[in-house]
Amino acid sequence: MTTPTPLTYRDAGVDIDAGNELVERIKPLVKRTFRPEVMGGLGGFGALFDLAGKYREPVLVSGTDGVGTKLKLAQQLGRHDSIGIDLVGMCVNDVLVQGAEPLFFLDYFATGKLDVETTVAVVSGIAKGCELAGCALIGGETAEMPDMYGPGEYDLAGFTVGAVEKSQLLDGAKVREGDVLLGIASSGPHSNGYSLVRRIYDRAGRPAELEVGGVKLVDALMAPTTLYVKPVLELLGKHELHAMAHITGGGLTENIIRVIPDGLGLAIEASAIELPPVFDWLQREGAVAREEMWRTFNCGVGFVLVLAPGDVAAVSADLQRLGLAHRAIGQVVKAGGDERVRIG
Repeated sequence: MTTPTPLTYRDAGVDIDAGNELVERIKPLVKRTFRPEVMGGLGGFGALFDLAGKYREPVLVSGTDGVGTKLKLAQQLGRHDSIGIDLVGMCVNDVLVQGAEPLFFLDYFATGKLDVETTVAVVSGIAKGCELAGCALIGGETAEMPDMYGPGEYDLAGFTVGAVEKSQLLDGAKVREGDVLLGIASSGPHSNGYSLVRRIYDRAGRPAELEVGGVKLVDALMAPTTLYVKPVLELLGKHELHAMAHITGGGLTENIIRVIPDGLGLAIEASAIELPPVFDWLQREGAVAREEMWRTFNCGVGFVLVLAPGDVAAVSADLQRLGLAHRAIGQVVKAGGDERVRIG
C-alpha cells in the first residue's frame, strides 16, 4: 500500500504565513483610525466599542454594501489604493442619511490567492476612508479561498454601525410640501452603474489616455466616492434638515423619493442637473437616454438635503464654507397619482 504524500494548507492553496504578514502590515493603518471608544486592539475574536456616556437615548443605525463592478475596473487598471475609500463611502453615507454618526467599520476581503501588496493597498484605502469619515476600523476578515476567484481577482464588502439620539433621528416625518431639494456635488459615478460604465468603456476601446474635463477618463472613472459625513454632521449641529438622501443605485429618480412620506412627491428641475464631463462622455459614447442616465447614475449629485425654503440661504453659506459645491435641484410637491417623481 502506497503511503499518501503529506499535504499542508499551503499545498491546498492557503498561505497562513502570508496572512500573518498581512496582519502585521495593516496594524498601523488600522490603529490610526481608532477613536477613544475603541476597546482593545486588532486580532481578537470580536471588536469592542464603548458607548457609555456618549448618548442619552442612542439609536443604532447599521449599513452594509460593496462597490459593485467598479472592482473589475480597479483590477483591470491595477488601481487598488482608492477602492477602499469607495467601500467606506457607500456604507457611511447611507447611515448618515438618518442623521447617524458612523462609529465603527468592518471589512471583508476575499480572494483566490492572497497577494500581500495588493491587499495592503486595498486596506490602506479602507483605513483612509475611515479616517475621512471619523469612524474606527475595528475589525475585518481576509479570506483566501483557492478556486473561488480567478488570478488577481478579489471581492469586498463593508459593514458600519452608527448612532444618533432618538430625538434627532431623521425619518422623513418633518418633510413638507414646498421643501427644497439641495443637491451636493459628487466626485463622479462614485460606485454605481459600473456594469454600464465598463460596457461603454470597453466598446469605446478602453481609451486610457482620453481626457474629459481636463483629467484622464480613467482618473474620472476611478475617483473615489465623496465622504459627506463630517460636513453634513456639522450642518446637522447647526440647522434643521428635514431629510437627506444618498444617491446610489437607482440614481436621482429612485433614491430621493425613499425619504419622502406617502402623499408627497418630487419635482426635479432638469435644467438644474448639469452633467459633469465624465457623465457627458458616458451619455454620448453609450448613446444613453436621458431618463436612463437619471435612473442609473448620480449625474453629478451625490447627496441631497431636504429643507425648508427659509433655511436654504444659511445652509448654502455653510456648504460654501465647507467647500461643497451644491445647487437647488427641485422641491417637494403633492403626489400626482402613481407618478411621485417628475423631472422636467
